[in-house]
Amino acid sequence: FMFADSLQTAVAHCMVHQIPPRNFTLPYVLLNETFWSPFSAGVVESWSRLRREHGAPETKPHLPMNEESFLCCLWSDDNIDCSLYRASMKTRKFIPSEISITASQEIDWSIECWIKGKLDLLVCSLRLLKLYLRADWKVNLLYAVSELSLGDASTRSLQGPITVTQCDCSGYGKCECLVPSLRLNHTYIMWMKMVLGGTPLWTPLMAVKPIDIVKPEPPLNLHLEMTEEGQVKISWSDPVLTPYPLQYEVKVSANSGQNGWQVFEVALETSLALDNVLLDSSSCVQVRCRNCRGPGFWSDWSTPYNLSLGADVLYFPPKLLTAVGSNVSFHCISKNKTQPVESKKIVWWLNLAEAIPASQYTLVNDRVSKVTLFNLKATKPRGNFFYNALYCCHQNRECHHRYAELYVVDLNINITCETDGYLTKMTCRWSPNPNTLLLGSSLQLRYHRSRIYCSDFPSTSPKSEVKECHLQKNHSYECTFQPIFLLSGYTMWIELKHLLGTLQSSPTCVVPADVVKPLPPSNVEAEITRNIGLLNVSWTNPAFTTNELTFQIRYAVSREGMAWELYEVSNTPTRSAVLQVQTLCVEYVVQVRCREGNGAGYWSNWSRSAYTSVKDIKAPLQGPEFWRIITEDVSKRQKNITLLWKPLPRSHALCTISHYIVQHQTPGNTTWEEHIANGTTCSFLWTEHTHTITVLAMNSVGVSSVNFNLTLSQQMST
Repeated sequence: FMFADSLQTAVAHCMVHQIPPRNFTLPYVLLNETFWSPFSAGVVESWSRLRREHGAPETKPHLPMNEESFLCCLWSDDNIDCSLYRASMKTRKFIPSEISITASQEIDWSIECWIKGKLDLLVCSLRLLKLYLRADWKVNLLYAVSELSLGDASTRSLQGPITVTQCDCSGYGKCECLVPSLRLNHTYIMWMKMVLGGTPLWTPLMAVKPIDIVKPEPPLNLHLEMTEEGQVKISWSDPVLTPYPLQYEVKVSANSGQNGWQVFEVALETSLALDNVLLDSSSCVQVRCRNCRGPGFWSDWSTPYNLSLGADVLYFPPKLLTAVGSNVSFHCISKNKTQPVESKKIVWWLNLAEAIPASQYTLVNDRVSKVTLFNLKATKPRGNFFYNALYCCHQNRECHHRYAELYVVDLNINITCETDGYLTKMTCRWSPNPNTLLLGSSLQLRYHRSRIYCSDFPSTSPKSEVKECHLQKNHSYECTFQPIFLLSGYTMWIELKHLLGTLQSSPTCVVPADVVKPLPPSNVEAEITRNIGLLNVSWTNPAFTTNELTFQIRYAVSREGMAWELYEVSNTPTRSAVLQVQTLCVEYVVQVRCREGNGAGYWSNWSRSAYTSVKDIKAPLQGPEFWRIITEDVSKRQKNITLLWKPLPRSHALCTISHYIVQHQTPGNTTWEEHIANGTTCSFLWTEHTHTITVLAMNSVGVSSVNFNLTLSQQMST
């Protein structure tokens, strides 16, 4: 419905009633039937979205009026002057015969508007007190929105549609109109069109800024507290969703009736000091609140708090959550039946098993005793109890059954972080002590990031964020930061939340560039060098690293149950290393890892394994030792010689033997050789007077240079 120009003119020239934060009355204008005949065909469609939101059926009521029209009225106690405005901007001045005033004295109307819920719903309630509300009663609320207040609004600020919402009149003697999706600091220009038994009634224009008529929820969590000076006070919490600072009223009753209420006005504080006399009575306390800087409704009164609860002994605080290593204090007020116990006659016990030394007591005043506990240790669960019980007793060891509860949690949690070798993410891990966690508590990692590096003394920040962490199978938590700023300082800590309060671990600061775990070296190769017999290892440095790296090489003989040996290499431009090994002619398995040369960050994972091949290093160190067997054939007068020897061990063969060479030498320097490829024996016929034999070992490098000789002599053999 667009007729913004008409509404602009109306606001400029008509009397607009400012809706106050209370109920109010307005005149309702009744027009005679002859005036309505040209407009009797008008139909108003309900605002279907609002009706659906609030569960009301969608209807299309027939109203004897046009939506694009409203009344502009100027009125006083005894006179009213109205004009009808329409979208066409043609106005008609009503003559007295066409107007009658339905005054509030004749039909007693009461209107009240307020903001409720989540500050997103305007409620206007119309109450008819002296007239029976009939079934044919229909009410519509029409409104437009301006960004400016009414006094500052120019005609251009009243742009946009006129919205119609049908009111719910199902309640006895009451109609309720709802305007959702509020803009708290805008101005709403409103008026109502009603039909009662076919008779139309109109209200003049009204205006309201929603933030001026908020009705807050009542204060929460009333409880007693005590100052360090021993002053008892009643404290409370602000309701949620309050758009402005609050002021409070506190009322205290000395009995259960309504008489005797005392009202104390409290400024901006959420507490009020109490007289000790009230603690010795059966008084109740309630609190309400409202806007302290402007108009608004008082909230309802809070739930009553009975000051007589625990009157025999009062602990402050009654329950306390703290961290390991901290110092805490408790206060106590005690009565013996009806008589207050002097603070100097109060003693303190822990779990009714351990008397706390008097040196830890402080006499705050003649009624208040204070005890301080130092360097606390974590609370050990005892059955279903996860706290230590602190008792305030009479010096004759009479203890009331009430006690204070002390929860001590171990928050010495180590946070370790690791940046991946691609420098794209940082993973942080932490493990809480499951034996010290409280039932109903939750842990979360909070952090904030500085632009560059860490401060010398890391501290928590109110601008911190929560990092999502995932529980692992080993009961640790893992959180991933991605993307990351390599040179920024990430200050992080663990926060424990519980109904009793919030605790934080000591903050630690991490620079991602300082905790890099590089990728492992690649292209690892290993070999035993020829002629020297050293282990030569080479590799390629991983990507995304500097040239200043430290390497570790581990190697072992390749077999089950390998015993690794470790060798560290500082920065080397050749990206290789030569190691002396004790055993030659075996297969070695070799792996390499690296880290930043300055010691920052972590060792990479070990590289893939490289294997040496077994191959000849040098010529055999010596030929084999051998012996001979002589077989004599007397009939033929000849002797058969068989040579035998053992295979050379690898330590002498270095590393393999391809074949053996048997050298023969007879008188006259006649020599010849036999090559024995497979076997360790050789036979020949001995016919000469003397015969010298030498057995040599040969591999791919050469033949043995140190060998054993055997000379056979006929003279010696006979």
